[in-house]
Amino acid sequence: MPEHVEVRLADDVRLHVEASGPVEAEVTAVLLHGWTLDGRSWHRQLAELRERFGDRVRVVTYDARGHGRSGCMALRTATLAQLGDDLAAVLDAVAPAGPVVLVGHSMGGMTIMEYAHRHPGHFAARAAGLVFVSTTAEGHTHTVYGLSPRIARLIRLAETTGAGVLARCGAWRPPRALLRALRPSIRWMLFGDRCDPTDIRLVTSAVARATLRSIGGFRASIGAQHRLDTLAALAHLPAAALVGDRDRLTPPPCAESIAAALPATELTVCPGAGHMLMMERPAQVNAALTGVLDRVLAGAREASARP
Repeated sequence: MPEHVEVRLADDVRLHVEASGPVEAEVTAVLLHGWTLDGRSWHRQLAELRERFGDRVRVVTYDARGHGRSGCMALRTATLAQLGDDLAAVLDAVAPAGPVVLVGHSMGGMTIMEYAHRHPGHFAARAAGLVFVSTTAEGHTHTVYGLSPRIARLIRLAETTGAGVLARCGAWRPPRALLRALRPSIRWMLFGDRCDPTDIRLVTSAVARATLRSIGGFRASIGAQHRLDTLAALAHLPAAALVGDRDRLTPPPCAESIAAALPATELTVCPGAGHMLMMERPAQVNAALTGVLDRVLAGAREASARP
């Protein structure tokens, strides 16, 4: 069973963290979820990692501020910059030593980039591998929702206006009845050709746990982030990037630009898949994650064998 930990941040926001595996494991894998989701979105990866690596790998997931079982926050801290700071604090609290593989979906991937940008020394001392799942280093540059650019601009305008309203709604959460009515729209936005009913129920449940402040508040920061230059400095790390060719939020050009900034990155494009690759294509995500972990574990063994 995973260990449940509460990490209290400098601004008194409490983060719900789950960890499995010993603190002294050879490597720690930290899995960061996407916007409006929570740590449960990685359930198929958690099972695979436990079965494949056992106690060799410590696995950590947590709910970002304003999401899941973590506490709400001041609106001014609903930024990717703050999420990067939060990641550094979580590492210090639950994985204080040893190499770390950072795995990020959507906003989680952007959080990793922000951590690298804002805490370069801390990042260099800890990060040993990277996995980017359905994410971007270029804000909303490539996001057209699978529609014509003109319609996409109208949707983005409406989305941005609505986000501003939601951001001022504090710790309230979306009514479950409304989310059930919106389930077809959520399914269209987040999934590709196929969608398991249990997955859409899990996603809807996660959105229901997110505060309206986080749903609206993070939108501006997510749309504005540009971190390709930060990524270019990380080319020495084992890395993988995955994207679905039906992804309406972070389409293939997003992953392609990440791979271009990190030339050694293994790029996987999943036909027919949308934004929720951990659920839609768990085998491919698991293969990429275990591939990076295998390389990091081999490097750690080589380093420990040197005189």
